[in-house]
Formats: sequence, C-alpha cells, structure tokens
Amino acid sequence: MSKNNDFTQWQDNQLARSIKRFPERKGKFTNHGGDEVPRLAVPPDLDREYLDNLGFPGCYPFTRGVQPTMYRGRLWTMRQYAGFSTAAETNQRFRYLLDQGTTGLSVAFDLPTQIGYDSDDAMAIGEVGKVGVAIDTLADMETLFEGIPLDQVSTSMTINSPAAVLLAMYIVVAEKQGVPPEKLRGTIQNDILKEYVARGTYIFPPTPSLKIITDIFQWCGTNTPAFNTISISGYHIREAGSTAAQEIALTLANGITYIQSALAAGLELDAFAGRLTFFFNASTDLLEEVAKFRAARRLWARIMKDRFHTEKESSMMLKFHTQTAGNTLTAQQIDNNIVRVTIQALAAVLGGTQSLHTNSRDEALSLPTEDSVRTALRTQQIIAHESGVTDTVDPLAGSYFIEQLTDRIENQAADLMGKIEDAGGVVACIESGFIQREIEAAAYEYQQEIERGERVIVGVNRFQVEENNRPTLLRVDPAVEKQQINRLTGIKNNRDSQSVNARLTRLENDARQGVNLMPAIIDSVKEYISLGEICSVLRQVYGEYR
Repeated sequence: MSKNNDFTQWQDNQLARSIKRFPERKGKFTNHGGDEVPRLAVPPDLDREYLDNLGFPGCYPFTRGVQPTMYRGRLWTMRQYAGFSTAAETNQRFRYLLDQGTTGLSVAFDLPTQIGYDSDDAMAIGEVGKVGVAIDTLADMETLFEGIPLDQVSTSMTINSPAAVLLAMYIVVAEKQGVPPEKLRGTIQNDILKEYVARGTYIFPPTPSLKIITDIFQWCGTNTPAFNTISISGYHIREAGSTAAQEIALTLANGITYIQSALAAGLELDAFAGRLTFFFNASTDLLEEVAKFRAARRLWARIMKDRFHTEKESSMMLKFHTQTAGNTLTAQQIDNNIVRVTIQALAAVLGGTQSLHTNSRDEALSLPTEDSVRTALRTQQIIAHESGVTDTVDPLAGSYFIEQLTDRIENQAADLMGKIEDAGGVVACIESGFIQREIEAAAYEYQQEIERGERVIVGVNRFQVEENNRPTLLRVDPAVEKQQINRLTGIKNNRDSQSVNARLTRLENDARQGVNLMPAIIDSVKEYISLGEICSVLRQVYGEYR
C-alpha cells in the first residue's frame, strides 16, 4: 500500500477539515537554519501494520494524537492547579496566573470540602484552607470567581465525592454572571473509584457514588454539553506507587466501569462518551511516559470500538490532562525539582496531552509561592515556544524503542485489565483488595530499589549536600479557619429556614426515590444551603463507606 494514496487521503479529508475549523498557529514552522519542519513525518511505505497500529493523527486508533494538527493548530491548555486559604485569596492567585499567561484554571479544594464537611464541623478542625480553598456555600464560589468571566475561561475542579455540589455552585455562579450552562467549558474530576484505592476522599459506598456520577452524566449531557463530566484519574494511582502499565490499566478499567453504569441506567453511549476525559501522571522516565500516553490512547480506542461497538470517532478518543509527578519532588535541593518537572512536562507534550499542570519546585515542603508557580508556568511556555517540539505531530513516532515500548505497555495493561475482568470487575477487586495489593507491591519494590541504591534519586541517596538556607515558604494563617467559620455562620443565620428545610426535604426524597439529584442540588445551592448540609442529607440516605 503506497504512502501517497493513504497520506493524500488523510490530507484531503481529516486534515483539511481540521485546518478549516481551526487554522494552524501563526508564525513559521522552521528550525533555526530556516528549514521547514514537516507537519507529520511518516515512513516511505505505509504497510498494514503501520496503518493498524499508528495511523494518522486525528484518526483511529489515535496513537499519534487526537487532532490532525495537534499543537500546530492549538497549544495544550496551560492549567495551573491552585487553591489555598479563603476564596478571596485564591481569587487573587487565579488573577495572577491569568495575567502570567495561564490559559485554564484548576481549583484545589481543602480537605474538609473534598470529604463533604463544612468549615465549622468538628471534622474540619485544623484543616480549613490548608491544602486547598475552603468552599462552604455559594457565597464562597461567588467570591472565588469574582471578576473572572466564566464564558471566557475553562475551569477544572479536582473534586470527587461531592462533585455534584461544587458543579452546581459553579453553574449558579455562571448564571448570576449571565452565562448560560451551555456556554461553560471545563472539567470536574468526579472519579470516585480511584478514591477507594489510591486517595481516600470518598464519602458514600461505591453503588450510590456511581449513581450520582451517572446523574451528572445525564444532566450535563442535556444542559452543559461543552463541559467534561469526568476526569478518570490515573494520577493518584501512580502517586500511590503503581507502574506506568498499572496506571493506564487501572484507569481504563475504571473508565469501563463508568460506561457500564451509565449504560445500565439507560444512557446512550455516544451521548456521554465524548465528554469522558482522563488524567494522567507524567513521571521522570521520559521515554516510558511518552510510550505510556500513546499506548493509553490506542488501547482506549480499541476498547470503545471492539467492546462497546461505537462507530463515532469522538467517542473513541482518549483526551487527557497531565500533571507532573508530585511523588518525585524532593525536599532536598529543591531547585533540582525544576529539572525534574521540565523532563516530565516534556514527556507529556511529546505524548500528546490536551492540558498540563506543572508542579512547583517547593511543593515537597509547602504550598507553592507565587515565584515558584511562575517558574512552573514558564517551564510550559518555554517548551511551547522555544523547544520546537510543538512544530510537528508525534515527533518520536517510528523510533524502534518507542514503538516497542508502546506495544509492551499496551500489552501489559491489557493483561492486568483481563485479570480484573476475570475477578468480577473493578468494584469487586476494590472490595477484595486486589487492586490495592497490586499498587502496594509495585510501590514497595520501587522503594526497595531506592534504599538499596539501585535507583538513584539525586540529592537523596546520592550527590547530597549540606543545606543551611531554608527557602521562603507559603504558610496559611491559622486565623483563616476562624474567619471562614464566622463567614459561614453569618450566611446560615441570614437564610429563610422554611425554604432551606423544604429544599433539603426534596433532596432527601429524590435520593430515596432514585431520581436524578442534580435539579434538587442546584435548587439547594441557590438557597445558600451548605456543602456539609447537602452531604449530611445524602449520608443519611446512602450511608458512609468505611
């Protein structure tokens, strides 16, 4: 089969349509000597193996990317994760990031918010505003996005068990700005399954949790069609110590479970599949990470086509956000972390990510300062505008090592997914502890390699130095907790108690009757009913996971 026929067909169809909709970036795609950089490099002869396993970008099996022009058309979204203290302080950090060139916002919530407690709850003592921003009611969400037009920015929210509540608040804030739900762009993480094995911010048992996620799929499919309803996350699985192959196997297995739950609830596959997104870790083994991303795309495309029988290309595309690996950051010689993050970010870009967060050099010690956040963002911008890797699509394709490694990771991931299927699926494997044991074994072996000196961590087990100067760190004022509680008390004291009780009663009834919870949650949020009050009602109905 000749290169000319297949290549010309791709250029005349997928490529031409893509460029018509999204013209390529302005400027020259040339190297320093003036030589033109090709949009896509392909071998002279396109045999069947190449077409089946690699193909062209924007075409099944999407090994080479989900868009025909990739970063020549549009750079990835530079989405810096931020949130600390109060909504007002985080709003200032958001504005700073936007001024510095961030192209998307990503909200970090504090621990009480993540597990459905208000700041005045006894369970929240000492944690308010510490690892993210405290959001108790709609008033906090209004402050968080004050002066930020929600029809002009894409927002990601790292929230899982109470995702429906935070999404409802975001929707109501947008309405108050005059922005209809259909204009909203962004993502909620909304991935509860990985919480049971790798992160821990769950509230309800798996079955009702999956039901709430399906409610979000269904409601958003009609009302917020441009908003991604889930970010199926391998990031925290990798942070817990998994291998690269385990990361994508467990992530895609979770994705299959969400699809099965939605189909069982009567949703049409192609009505929601295109809004499923993924979230991966970028670690420091550059070539393995590039191969991992390519393998994940191809494996998911084959799952969607062969298992779920979709013929819609947008339902087969694995689109993903990447964050550099927090578990690789060291408290020793923190400037070394800038180098680590650069390698990891480059791996994500070479692997074809759709959005990226780069960690800051000081995050092994504290929340990042403004200066360190700026350096992390500049790392992305230098890769985008100075490295040249964005001028051509999938530049490492065709390397014997990269292609063999892509195949190996795909096969290893498929084997593990098969074991999970044979053992009864993801929920059964969570309950039996099978998935947790797989991650723990990999994490233990990695740590043993470090302790034996077989794996070098610069500045930790080799090339150490004596450090006397402590860097400037960001600390959250303990007074923030009292301020947040006083604010929440004032809001609760100024509400119509009859209206509050009526809406909470409706929410409880809807939960018991199994109807979609999103309308009742949105109505509750509009009355400034708090996150904790909403989650308390749902705890009474669904119970708590232990």
